[in-house]
Amino acid sequence: MGTFIVGIIVVGIVGLSIRSMVRDRQNGKSTQCGGDCSHCSGHCH
Repeated sequence: MGTFIVGIIVVGIVGLSIRSMVRDRQNGKSTQCGGDCSHCSGHCH
């Protein structure tokens, strides 16, 4: 039973992480450089 509960918690955390990355991508933010082009020499746009 404990393994099942921990599994559900892990799946929930992964789902929230993926949802956050999808929203960032839809808003034009890059997942590679975080939108701060000083770190990637302006190649992220």
